[in-house]
Amino acid sequence: MVDCIVIGAGAAGVSAALTLKALKINFIWLGNKDLSVKIRSAEKIKNYPGLYGVSGGDLKDAFLSQINGEGIEITEDKVNGVYPSDGGYTVLGGKSSYEAKTVILATGVEALKPVKGEAEFLGRGVSYCAVCDGFLYRGKEIAVVIEGEEEFSEVQLLAQYARTIHLFCIKKLDLPAIENVMFEEGRLMEIKGDMRVKSVVCGGREIAVDGVFVLKQAIAADNLVHGLKTVGGQVEVARNGATNLAGVFAAGDVTGRPYQYAKAAGEGNVCAYSVNAYLNSLKTAK
Repeated sequence: MVDCIVIGAGAAGVSAALTLKALKINFIWLGNKDLSVKIRSAEKIKNYPGLYGVSGGDLKDAFLSQINGEGIEITEDKVNGVYPSDGGYTVLGGKSSYEAKTVILATGVEALKPVKGEAEFLGRGVSYCAVCDGFLYRGKEIAVVIEGEEEFSEVQLLAQYARTIHLFCIKKLDLPAIENVMFEEGRLMEIKGDMRVKSVVCGGREIAVDGVFVLKQAIAADNLVHGLKTVGGQVEVARNGATNLAGVFAAGDVTGRPYQYAKAAGEGNVCAYSVNAYLNSLKTAK
């Protein structure tokens, strides 16, 4: 069990990781090795101190240069759940599970609003992880929602299991054809069922399915961490980044507006110091 797990590779995650390293705290950083899409795709950033008018690509390169210079590694894994465990938390990823005494949530915000029925059927036919749950749908009919090309590798994996995939793309994508993947027109509007998922609704049509995979770049924090207090979709935090769950801290866009890189970096730094104080309090309590 490590001292801390940082989830997310945006500005908040970068700042938290750099500060944890400086504080000599043992941690695992889960995210994209190329950092967050939000950083990479920004055209011009005017209010990041010391880097006036920098592009997202240039900011990403500056972050990576510092990360690599500090010898910090990013573990590429998609987090699908955070659960309390003996002495801390278990973080369930698509490739492995990880244990830590504390967690820093720097996951960003969902670009997509949840589909009607998504939260209600989570764990009862709705999944966020193709690697974790794909095998459960061998020979079955499923719907899959993706944001961008980054998620298509998970569609390819699911195609090895499912009889048919009804694929809903949030934006127009130029993707290769797969024999058992049907590209559906329109947006998935609702997930329906009783004890489990039975169908999805799109453009006035209802399609019978056995499950739905919602493959997003960010999952709502309260879906990711059971019992986490949110208000209006934003994680409620104290000034030190603490959430209502002992040992869980949050930074960046997930805590609400303004959605700014400078604000996210500051909160990531604060959370790392709060983790340090929390770990020291655990030692004192023994």
